Amino acid sequence: MLSENIKARRQELHLSQQELADRLCVVRQTVSKWEKGLSVPDSDLLVALSEVLDLPVSTLVDESAAPQSSKPYSVEELVDRIEKMEQERETRSIQRRKRLSFALAMVSVIIAAVFIVICCTGSFYLAWDFSDPETAVAGTILHGMEWLFIRTAPFLMPACLIGAIALKKRKQNAAVQTSDNNCSSLSC
Repeated sequence: MLSENIKARRQELHLSQQELADRLCVVRQTVSKWEKGLSVPDSDLLVALSEVLDLPVSTLVDESAAPQSSKPYSVEELVDRIEKMEQERETRSIQRRKRLSFALAMVSVIIAAVFIVICCTGSFYLAWDFSDPETAVAGTILHGMEWLFIRTAPFLMPACLIGAIALKKRKQNAAVQTSDNNCSSLSC
């Protein structure tokens, strides 16, 4: 995979991410994103990267560090492979957003459930006999947790809901934009 090949070759040449970034006139974070598979270099940077790392572009893009055949890739094949990698990265990004949106929605549901339980049960620990030190400590801890929850829940729940909705809308906007790009490339 491209990300692994970049990292392996950079380490073979004893280059830091910053040194590689300086040679390519990009920031270090860009190299880090390439190595983590969060983004891929565009075609111009891919050529420059292959020159700096002293590897053919076909070897960098190939799934393994060693070339599978002696025939180098054509430009069309390289473009196809880069597009495939970008699509895979976008798919991973969409999946991460879905998981985060679901997690935020679940936190909101849990907050609502805990709030309902607190309202229905009331502060049951106030009826305890606090002359026993262990009971007093347990009651104090429960009271502190309830106090903290009641003070933070009104802010935390809407924030989680807004975050989940924003991520959902961002996903929908990305899907519409992708379909618009596909449509314009097919001359709809």
